Amino acid sequence: MKARAQQKIPKLGRRERNKLQTMQGIRSAARELFSKHGYDNATLREIAGRAHVALGTLFNYAEDKRDLVFLIVNEELEEVTGQAIEAAQSKHTLIDQLMAIFRVHYDYFAQDPVLSRILLRELVFYSSGKQAEAFHKIRQQLTAGIEKLIESAQRSRRIRSGAPAAVIARHIFFTFSAAVRWWIARPRPHPRTGLKDLRRLFDLQIRGLEVQRGR
Repeated sequence: MKARAQQKIPKLGRRERNKLQTMQGIRSAARELFSKHGYDNATLREIAGRAHVALGTLFNYAEDKRDLVFLIVNEELEEVTGQAIEAAQSKHTLIDQLMAIFRVHYDYFAQDPVLSRILLRELVFYSSGKQAEAFHKIRQQLTAGIEKLIESAQRSRRIRSGAPAAVIARHIFFTFSAAVRWWIARPRPHPRTGLKDLRRLFDLQIRGLEVQRGR
């Protein structure tokens, strides 16, 4: 993924470089072993050994296997979320804006379905751990971006619901959360298939089930 052209990367001292290399080694080892052996069969001791660090060192970065999953993906999810919110800005209808946001997520999850299944399973009830705060900030960034789109649609009367934008945004996020799990469980989850199904759900959600008068 491309970095911003004008972004200046600060120079790191030897200690910071070593910590970063250690974290990257743990992240790489965890990704490899989770993908190869599955979440349940991979052990923390195996991951530490593959990363060439002591088990105690691994615990400096993650409290348990669930925490390791988010050590792997948090940085990537933060970038995906930023790209998704930016992608929505070029669209005009609410449903197209939502699809632009979640298309980026589906494309990301499709890159590594095995790890994505682990991630989507383990984030349920994920509330504590060394990586938890960072993950919840990323999720809050996503729901806040959706909320802004809802507020804009309400101001311009593109949707008729007067419910709080935060509640509608949460409803939309819940629909996505269920739909993406349904899709990723397939043997070969293709983004196009998942997005087609998600759009049908959003269309039903936005248009509602009530009878339209005059039709």
